[in-house]
Amino acid sequence: MSDKPASPARGRKKVAPPVQQPPQEEVVYRLPLTDLHPFPDHPFQVRDDEEMQETIKSVKEYGVIVPVIVRPRKEGGYEIVAGHRRKHACEQAGLDTMPVIIRNLDRDAATILMVDSNLQRENILPSERAKAYKMKLEAIKRQGERTDLTSPKISAKLRSDDEIGQKMGVSGDTVRNYISLTNLVPELMQMVDEKKIALSPAYQLSALKPEEQQMLVTTMDYEQATPSLSQAQRMKKFSQAGRLNEDSMLAIMSEEKKPEKFSLTFDGDRIRKYFPKSYTPLQMENTIIKLLEAWQKKRQRSQER
Repeated sequence: MSDKPASPARGRKKVAPPVQQPPQEEVVYRLPLTDLHPFPDHPFQVRDDEEMQETIKSVKEYGVIVPVIVRPRKEGGYEIVAGHRRKHACEQAGLDTMPVIIRNLDRDAATILMVDSNLQRENILPSERAKAYKMKLEAIKRQGERTDLTSPKISAKLRSDDEIGQKMGVSGDTVRNYISLTNLVPELMQMVDEKKIALSPAYQLSALKPEEQQMLVTTMDYEQATPSLSQAQRMKKFSQAGRLNEDSMLAIMSEEKKPEKFSLTFDGDRIRKYFPKSYTPLQMENTIIKLLEAWQKKRQRSQER
């Protein structure tokens, strides 16, 4: 009898590795523009700006390179999930059809995809971002509702806010602050979009009651001024205490604002190359100040000539 150990494979049936199924490729269709309808309550405006003109030019020259994503509508035709700007560019370029990918998405999945495909764009207005965050939050909450939690809605809200922020590269508080802007009356929201009211005061003003916000619109017009952060915070406190009225609001708005503190920071890596390696940040700062003082004196002598 041989003492040689049996081969591990001897007597065993070889099992073939599982066959990897290649991912199913999505079919691209070409549909008439008249069959494509906007997403309900689409929060992002389609603007005829410089970027749109470049898109129209590209469509005329090369066509639509990236197909639009749509989903079937019960009423017939298809609802655009991602591609409103491309459709508008096709219309302006005089095209009748465009390439699309049809996906059978439910409303919540379509909402999340619609928001994610647009939030990465530049030049998004605060009102657009606020409404988009809110739509996505509500969709995620509906998808993630659980019955095994004591307070499912609150727990889902906290998870969803932070989840959105993490994917967008911002904090959950930032998401919540933007969503609070959806409580602003249209007049104030427009001022935020036009950068007449900064975001930090706007977050505070969103806590005011609608009638108080309308009162603020009238007061701002009378004072020809917009509230600072500290003024907005005080109005919020007065509102919560039930003491915000025309007199108290006017008193707050008529106060002289403190000048904003000016600060300027430099990228250390950017200026380090101009100084010896042994220099500390304080030494670099002092050297920069001396150089600026010499530059100022030189300008003054030049102006006196």
